[in-house]
Amino acid sequence: MLPAAASLRKQGANRGATSAFLISTPESGVDSIAVSYALLDPLLTVVRPVAAMVSAMTVGFVENIFFWEKEQRVVSVDRSCPVDNCCDGVECPDEVHRRHHTWMEKIVAGLRFAYREVWGDIVGWFFVGLFFAAVITALVPDDLISSVLGGGLGSMMIMLVVGIPLYICATASTPVAAALILKGVSPGAALVFLLVGPATSIASLFVLNGILGRRSLVVYLATLSACAVSFGLAVDGIYAFLGISAQATLGEAAELLPGAVKLVAALLLLVLSVQPLGRSLAKKMKKMQKRPPQTTFFSSFPTAGKGETAASTEKHLHSHGPSCGCGH
Repeated sequence: MLPAAASLRKQGANRGATSAFLISTPESGVDSIAVSYALLDPLLTVVRPVAAMVSAMTVGFVENIFFWEKEQRVVSVDRSCPVDNCCDGVECPDEVHRRHHTWMEKIVAGLRFAYREVWGDIVGWFFVGLFFAAVITALVPDDLISSVLGGGLGSMMIMLVVGIPLYICATASTPVAAALILKGVSPGAALVFLLVGPATSIASLFVLNGILGRRSLVVYLATLSACAVSFGLAVDGIYAFLGISAQATLGEAAELLPGAVKLVAALLLLVLSVQPLGRSLAKKMKKMQKRPPQTTFFSSFPTAGKGETAASTEKHLHSHGPSCGCGH
């Protein structure tokens, strides 16, 4: 997501569009919505992408109001083939490009992209999120979390402090939010965590500071925080008005399937995760093993030989210079 945002900015996107992309993309993706539907309750599943899109538009408008760019750069559209790059994407009209591949080739390419690219990018973070969710469920006392994060403006502010610097993606944050709700966290506070966590990680802040500037980064954080807290308070109010509990309906979507189907699906997911997870771990290990090459400096200053004192060497330097070529 971060390289895509930097590329959009480089190709001519203004500050508002770049900021909106960073906020809405992780929350409104198919993977994020699917995981939300499986682990959260139906109301949060619907509110999460809606709140993300409204927050993204709000941040984008505020960014453009404060930092409107008069000069608009021309953006070249990339029309290269997403199946096998059969054309350069420049001199390839759409009506010609549509007939390059059959429907079956397009379906196979889409499934391959979903398995290798989409699932390969999130599989590691998904299992990390499951691990932290299990730790929270097993080790953290219910009374401790419910007393601190049970609702209200204070719990929203705590979630802001926790979520803004945390490096976590939208997929990994979902099981963590589900575990927090089961422990007594209000759905509004969980929504604040879901909104700010993926959009304001340390990596995102550094990228934003580099491509948008420090003042734009401050506006980004302030506007997004205000939107997240507002939606969090509104969600808690909706749950209270309807008289429903997020804990009671959490993960109820899984109950629609028979137990045998769920077991087979879980085993299939584990099997499909082996290769992408191994590839992801191999890439990380390869990066960790890489070391910058050692730089060797060669000096033209002579070294004192056996029996030659430092004083005689210094005398020689004064008389002949450091690179006279005489070997001394």
